[in-house]
Order: sequence, then C-alpha cells, then structure tokens
Amino acid sequence: MTIHSLALTPLISLIAGILILVMPRLLNYIVALYLIVVGLLGLFPQLAG
Repeated sequence: MTIHSLALTPLISLIAGILILVMPRLLNYIVALYLIVVGLLGLFPQLAG
C-alpha cells in the first residue's frame, strides 16, 4: 500500500488543525515543521518517492 502526497497533505493538515485547536502553543512548531518538510520536498523531489 502506497500513500501518495496528494492524499497525505489533507491528512497532515487535518491533524495539524486539530492539534492547534487543542494546544494553540503548538502552532509555531507545526508551521515550522510543515515549512521545513515542504521545502525539503521542493528541493529534493526524489525524497517524495
């Protein structure tokens, strides 16, 4: 079973949104982690599979 990035993005967004609602202080870390991951996938597309 493979997970495509198109199916993974909404799932990550949903989880991040729920975590931000529950613990608003996590917003900085979630945004920073998301930006790092998106940046790395943009620079190195072969990491996405």
